[in-house]
Amino acid sequence: MLLTLRDGTRLRIGELLIDEDELHQIDIARRLRASQGRDSEHLASLTWCDFVATRREGRKTLYCVADKRMRSLISAAHDFLGSNEAAIAGYRRVGR
Repeated sequence: MLLTLRDGTRLRIGELLIDEDELHQIDIARRLRASQGRDSEHLASLTWCDFVATRREGRKTLYCVADKRMRSLISAAHDFLGSNEAAIAGYRRVGR
């Protein structure tokens, strides 16, 4: 679960979907100023892990948060990162 959310883009997608309820992939890419192809990979990962659900509307696929607990999970991640910012910024992976 945490491996899926360790990517900043996936966190931002989660935040967007929490704020907007439901978005099309193109809207997500525009708001993140990212490529649609790259966002597609992130959305697939979030969908596979059941963080995000999809709904078809004609030819469009709309994305939404699948589990409302995602809001508290993202909030907790921000709280943790905020209070440990210096330690995390100075982290160097052991063995590299």
